[in-house]
Amino acid sequence: MSAAKMSADALLQMAKTRRTIYALNKTLPVPAARIQELVHQTTLHTPSSFNSQSSRVVVLLGAEHDKLWDMAAEALRAVVPDDRWPATADRIAGFKAAAGSALFFTDDDAVKEMQAKFPTYADRFGPWADQSNGMQQWLLWTALELEGLGANLQHYSPLIDQKVAATWKLPVSWKLNAQLVFGGKAGEAGEKQFKPLDERVKFFGKA
Repeated sequence: MSAAKMSADALLQMAKTRRTIYALNKTLPVPAARIQELVHQTTLHTPSSFNSQSSRVVVLLGAEHDKLWDMAAEALRAVVPDDRWPATADRIAGFKAAAGSALFFTDDDAVKEMQAKFPTYADRFGPWADQSNGMQQWLLWTALELEGLGANLQHYSPLIDQKVAATWKLPVSWKLNAQLVFGGKAGEAGEKQFKPLDERVKFFGKA
């Protein structure tokens, strides 16, 4: 369908479809090759400042995914008090019960390259890279939802950063930003509450 024939309502409906799903299982409704395609396409088509393309993604499936959440549990056990550990352990077990994780990184080398090229904006390239990374997280999350998967976004940095980099032999310039846990849906999202729009949006002027 050409852009001229498309309506923004289609995009808005996709945005409404994306929800946080915590009850996940290892039964994927699509082949792993389809997930790889979605990751590739969202990587190619997520906007970035000055076309810096600073986002990086690592996808973990099966035993590799389980390994991630085992190391997260080990790291958390060392810092979480005993009385809070059972709830934390249950939460991590829920992530491990999913089918896979997409790990989002920002490549600091790409950021530094842009800072050197455009020194006037040097202090902005870090925040801009985070914005681009967030856009790809949303885009992939929404794409997975549209394919019938459920997902939830987690942030366990910097607790697991060094172990992740060492385990999967990642470049030292890759800085972990977030972990998107995904799998088959074993439950549905809860009711979503919205704050009043008049507290969140201001509109000035007339067309």
